[in-house]
Amino acid sequence: MRITQKKILVTLAALTMYAVSCKDSFLEVTPTGSITDAQLTSKAGLEGTLIGAYSMLSGRGQDFYAGTTNWFWGSVLGGEANKGTNSGDQGQMNEVQNYSSSPGNTSVLAKYRTSYEGIARVNSLLRLLPDAQATVSAADKLRMEAEAKFLRALYYFELKRIYNNTPYIDETVDYAAGINDVKNDKDLYPFIEADLQFAFTNLPATMSAAGRANKWAARAYMGKVLLQQKKYAAALTAFNDVIANGRTWNNQPFALYPNYGGLFRIANDNNTESVFSVQSAAGTGSVNNANPDFVLNYPYNGGPAGCCGFFQPSFDLVNSFRTVAGLPILDGTYNTGANQVANDQGVAATATFVEDAGTLDPRLDHSVGRRGIPYLDHGDHPGVAWIRDQAYGGPYAPKKYIWSKAEEGSGVDKSSWTPGYDAHNIYLIRYADVLLMAAECEIEAGSLTTALGHINAVRTRASAPATWVQSGGAPAANYVIANYVTLGTQANAREALKMERKLELSGEGHRFFDLYRWGNMKPVLDAYLAYERSKASASGFVGQSFTNNKSEFQPIPQTEIDILTSAVLKQNPGY
Repeated sequence: MRITQKKILVTLAALTMYAVSCKDSFLEVTPTGSITDAQLTSKAGLEGTLIGAYSMLSGRGQDFYAGTTNWFWGSVLGGEANKGTNSGDQGQMNEVQNYSSSPGNTSVLAKYRTSYEGIARVNSLLRLLPDAQATVSAADKLRMEAEAKFLRALYYFELKRIYNNTPYIDETVDYAAGINDVKNDKDLYPFIEADLQFAFTNLPATMSAAGRANKWAARAYMGKVLLQQKKYAAALTAFNDVIANGRTWNNQPFALYPNYGGLFRIANDNNTESVFSVQSAAGTGSVNNANPDFVLNYPYNGGPAGCCGFFQPSFDLVNSFRTVAGLPILDGTYNTGANQVANDQGVAATATFVEDAGTLDPRLDHSVGRRGIPYLDHGDHPGVAWIRDQAYGGPYAPKKYIWSKAEEGSGVDKSSWTPGYDAHNIYLIRYADVLLMAAECEIEAGSLTTALGHINAVRTRASAPATWVQSGGAPAANYVIANYVTLGTQANAREALKMERKLELSGEGHRFFDLYRWGNMKPVLDAYLAYERSKASASGFVGQSFTNNKSEFQPIPQTEIDILTSAVLKQNPGY
């Protein structure tokens, strides 16, 4: 009986193959590893394409500097940190931090191409949506289109701020025939604003999952884009809408998270302060789901991860946290005399070092690792023992987005070359940022009392003693922080706002772009370079300065110009 059945099955299989092979369609075989149009235009296929567009927010293995966190392009170039490590490691970034990038720099190219990869993925989805299967609802198609356009706005905003104007390519461009003719002769901002307006109008207020942009993320980004163009009144309208009505992805009102240090703990991801964040996860079976942007930025030779000593906070940044009567020093003298924070530059690990006894803003020790102060739950930072080349990068280590021992079990992915991959989400906009951007607009409008309220709200959150870094049951340093009673003149209010953004958002990728907007890049950054040279003898800043009308933007990568020709793609001034 079994033999008979087997013969029947073989015969049926042979007849079936014969019948199929007599048709031309038998030759139409989907290549292994490819996806058919029918698969892509299903709801699952469209959602998968959209998630692929989201994934480029973190750079996803393209380069250590390619993600949207902009720790290098915003914070290092803004003077909040040095490249760190030593001069030889990732040497192509030495010229970038010195404001002397070459058009052939490989990481300048990688950041550019990663942004366009995100745009290409968005455009792929937008081209698929008109052919969506009948089972995909109109509401889902509109929501996916709005999410995609939000992401496209973000990727072009990255390009605009870092390279100025680059070719604008949307879903209507024929990639096969017309992409090589698109010039970089148009201002990107109108396109960015149009996408964000579409997103705000059509995105729902709540989403099915954390990490998806809702209408309030689009509204906040619209304010940020308008503010960067100094369109203060329009930006303020957007920010006030977010402050009054904004909600998180799961419909919670935006609010400052009560513990400043707790903002950077994995367990508190997607809290009420998160307006929009890059999502990460550990232990999923793929390290590509973890946060790749900060893998280099752990203390060297000890502590968590043990590699690689990059992103060392600057002397200038640390001194900025000095307070007098609880307020920051706004007249520029925080880098002089006794205002300078004591540090262990040049002090051997075995030598005695006495921590600074002066008054400090408590946010310092949530942001910077320094000798003698608890480094999360890894023990006191030991100083030079955790620094790769102190003479090059200085004595400090980054502290935000560093995993704690308590987080190591479930929050760290150890399947790759470094345990620096973890589950921290990275804020691209958080509510404190929104409040301070709104304050900036209020100051420009002359509404100093409202601006004072926003700034003091941020400072009040930092002033709760229970949230300060503790050592032996007591505050780890002499923390003194107070609210402003008044902002004084409009000019003084501007300086208070600038300093508050520096203190609150340090290391979060905003500073360089803030300085561009404020129009004071050269004096601020030249002073920063000179001060760092005076403190770290081999800092890599010798002879370097900021060049107006050049250093504001990175060069258009020469590889791209060579492909498109200089008649199509114009180089930025000075390169």
